[in-house]
Amino acid sequence: MRFVIVTGLSGAGKTQAIRNLEDLGFFCVDNMPPTLIPKFAEACYQTEGRIDKIALVIDIRGGKFFDDLFTSLKYLMEQGYKYEILFLDANDETLIKRFKESRRKHPLAPDGRVLNGIDMERNRLREVKDRADNIIDTTKLSARELRDKINSIYGEEGQLETQLMITVLSFGFKYGIPVDSDLVFDVRFLPNPFYIPELKQFSGNDKPVRDYVFDFDETKEFVNKLEDMVEFLIPHYLKEGKRQLIISIGCTGGRHRSVSIANEIYERLKQNGHKINIDHRDINEDAHKGGLKL
Repeated sequence: MRFVIVTGLSGAGKTQAIRNLEDLGFFCVDNMPPTLIPKFAEACYQTEGRIDKIALVIDIRGGKFFDDLFTSLKYLMEQGYKYEILFLDANDETLIKRFKESRRKHPLAPDGRVLNGIDMERNRLREVKDRADNIIDTTKLSARELRDKINSIYGEEGQLETQLMITVLSFGFKYGIPVDSDLVFDVRFLPNPFYIPELKQFSGNDKPVRDYVFDFDETKEFVNKLEDMVEFLIPHYLKEGKRQLIISIGCTGGRHRSVSIANEIYERLKQNGHKINIDHRDINEDAHKGGLKL
């Protein structure tokens, strides 16, 4: 088991670090009281390998509880539980700037100067910093650069490149654009099977509708261009640390054209080896409202 304790200065990037560790498959807990570490460690080790990567954020937000940290660490050592300490640091100027930009109060100086809080925090964290296995100075690091450092220390080779989960989502514009969309494509420019009496009752999951939609050259050209663009974007999204991509394809009601196109894109990306899901959000909306005879 890999047991990582994440600590460091407030504003130094612990929240970003724990998110990066979560992306790497760590079971993460933020702001756990140090006195609970022994019991938590015992519970994790008793899972017999089902939980094998743990990351806990422990810092001065715990107040008086933080003083129990070294007692808990001593217990882990006595019981043979191996652990690592990751310490996040940054210079005073950078920390002050980050607090001013976020308009947050420093936990040790809620009503005073941020610099005074930083000084007190450095003093309280000096010993744990001296015992840290890894120290990352985030003063000049972007979020992406911090992620790369976290991955180089705690990741496995090639792990990040396989973690982009793609969802292809069909929808109807009259029911609203999905709020979690990353990419939205409007296929209402294609001929609408809704106005073909013998096709109206079917959906894009049915062969007659699909054959109709793909009988047009503009459909084939659009799908080819869309596939090329998505394949171009995926490695760049991964490079920037993106882990989920939602591609929303919409037509008027979300039943015919968008479903047909979404199915085709899903099949192509799946054949290209991507980790992918498909969802037809509004495929039955018109049917439920009595607009279709099924």
